Amino acid sequence: MADQPKPRDEQAVRQFIERFAAVLSQAGIPLMPSRVFVALLTADAPRLTADDIAGILQVSPAAVSGAVRYLLPVGLVTRETEPGSRRYWYRMPADVWHEVVRLRDQMMMRWSQTLRDGLDLLGPDSPAGQRMSESIMYFDFVQKELPMVLSRWEEYRDSHRD
Repeated sequence: MADQPKPRDEQAVRQFIERFAAVLSQAGIPLMPSRVFVALLTADAPRLTADDIAGILQVSPAAVSGAVRYLLPVGLVTRETEPGSRRYWYRMPADVWHEVVRLRDQMMMRWSQTLRDGLDLLGPDSPAGQRMSESIMYFDFVQKELPMVLSRWEEYRDSHRD
């Protein structure tokens, strides 16, 4: 007989949601979107409605709706409907962390280009220009290495699947 999964301690899960959401918030994701994201991450169900998420977080569905408006465009949540229903279902993308890193890579490309504009303005020999040059060099390095890291991640993930 296979091991039975242990029953969920919903209070402990809620505490974990709040703890991880606080960590994500410190990294720059607003708190309510962080809470919604972690609620989806910890759910056993593959998708949840705004009412489901509101119940887990003990907030209003309107608060969930606002959080989802943040999460959808950044790719941390997807939305789907069923034919004939006006209800939305939310789920996490299949490889959400890969998406997070990809979005950060796009952001770093924008930072790098903006820094290049600043470097042109200040000159590479000024103290500020030297700091900008090092920042550009860092972002160039990360952008060059990141595709290889993501590829190695896919190989690693695939080799560890049952």
